[in-house]
Amino acid sequence: MKKILILSLALLSLTATAQKRPALVVGIVVDQMRYDYLNRYYDRYSNNGFKRLMNEGMNCTDNHYNYAPTVTAAGHASVYTGTVPAVHGIVGNEWIEVSNGKKMYCTDDSTVQTVGSKSKAGIMSPKNLWTSTITDQLKMAQNYKSKTIAIALKDRGSILPGGHTADAAYWYDSADGYWISSSFYLKELPTWVQKFNLEGRPQKLVSQGWNTLYPISTYTRSAEDNSLYESKLPGEKTPTFPHDLKGGNALEVLRTTPYGNTLTKDFALKAIEDEHLGKNGTTDFLAISFSSPDYVGHSFGPQSIELEDTYLRLDQDIAEILSYLDAKLGKNQYLVFLTADHAVAEIPAYLQSKRMPGGVFDNGKAINEAKSALKQAFGEVDIISGTDNYQIYLNQANLARLQISKEAVGKVLEKSFKKQPGFAELVDMRQTASSPIPSLYREMITNGYNQHRSGDFMYLLKPQWFSGNKTGTTHSSLYAYDTHVPLLFFGWNIKPKEVSQRTSISDISSTLANWLKINEPSGSIGKVIQ
Repeated sequence: MKKILILSLALLSLTATAQKRPALVVGIVVDQMRYDYLNRYYDRYSNNGFKRLMNEGMNCTDNHYNYAPTVTAAGHASVYTGTVPAVHGIVGNEWIEVSNGKKMYCTDDSTVQTVGSKSKAGIMSPKNLWTSTITDQLKMAQNYKSKTIAIALKDRGSILPGGHTADAAYWYDSADGYWISSSFYLKELPTWVQKFNLEGRPQKLVSQGWNTLYPISTYTRSAEDNSLYESKLPGEKTPTFPHDLKGGNALEVLRTTPYGNTLTKDFALKAIEDEHLGKNGTTDFLAISFSSPDYVGHSFGPQSIELEDTYLRLDQDIAEILSYLDAKLGKNQYLVFLTADHAVAEIPAYLQSKRMPGGVFDNGKAINEAKSALKQAFGEVDIISGTDNYQIYLNQANLARLQISKEAVGKVLEKSFKKQPGFAELVDMRQTASSPIPSLYREMITNGYNQHRSGDFMYLLKPQWFSGNKTGTTHSSLYAYDTHVPLLFFGWNIKPKEVSQRTSISDISSTLANWLKINEPSGSIGKVIQ
């Protein structure tokens, strides 16, 4: 009997341990990180950053976005809501509100004020996000006694992960080089943030200029430094190292350097310390988004030495965060996940130089010629009310007044777009099932479509074509180079494992909710990763 009692108590103890949550969850989103960057620079990383996450954690090697367009705001919203734009409502960085025809930025909120600056950069909130987030659900599960802090250079990279219940979301304002927030969260910045802002760290970082971390001859995974395909930083004659960072507003240029990541890391560590994250007797949440890889990637492209250097330095920043958490909270007392909000295309001109297909789509020309074709077909009336995210919004009032069918408009648009180099297919966003494209792409377009905020037609381009500049690159397509991103889990109760079956971004919050024993977000469609 005594042995049975001891065994029962032991099982209860094990159950209690299993049910216990980590002291802190740290969500890391790297803005514009393709999955291959983990392996491409692997032997150049330290043992304590990306390698540690990969080798000691769970590495989901075939993790993809399941909707289009793949852009920053939609990506961050989808990671934290466990659903897609069709449900959470963040269909792009900006869109046109179908009800009134007005442009809407993803986090705009005219009812709030900037906190921490005199600029208008803080007139933001998560009000356009229709569902709860995993951060909201964790807060609710603990009767709102835990803390949630969200940090990113970009407002949308901070506000959307923080959800509706964050204690604070902070983002960078280049007007003064300050971290700011919104009256949605705070009446004034905490003392520790004010002190951090007055230290002048951005100014000190950019004054160093940007040279490579290691001898430039060792960057053999990248193309030549002086490339015709790369963009130049303000005031520079060539896109080459060393970058002096003195052209234009240096505090804004900081975003397009690894120093933006370093500044974010320093601010995040200060938040852990001064907000006592992981020390509040609950499970707190710190959401960090590293925005600078997106700025660097857009300007210099995936084959650049600048991008390689940015990731080698980010590796050190992540290693510092993990080491700090080890010392502050103890190993296995915190849970980290790392992913990206989207990946990125190669620079078309670079591909062409290697005899590979790709090109830059002339969006302005295509839309103007489409408008002319519509006027020729239906008279001097505005049929197109706006365009965004490779989508065409129709003027429904004019269509109804003149009794013009959507199908008739679609035929004219398709005939016009077929003349444009790089065009692939015109899709009626409410009739995707009839589009002659792979079922995977049909599902992605459906997942990205929201009748209140999306256009009537989406025009798909051929692989490695995009609308943009002749130098630098971008993202937003439904092709794998834009959708395949890392997903790493590390720390609390995570054993080393490689998961090769397909996972999706929607699965992240469902998995976290399962592990934390809380409800998944209100619009969740994800599955638990085994």
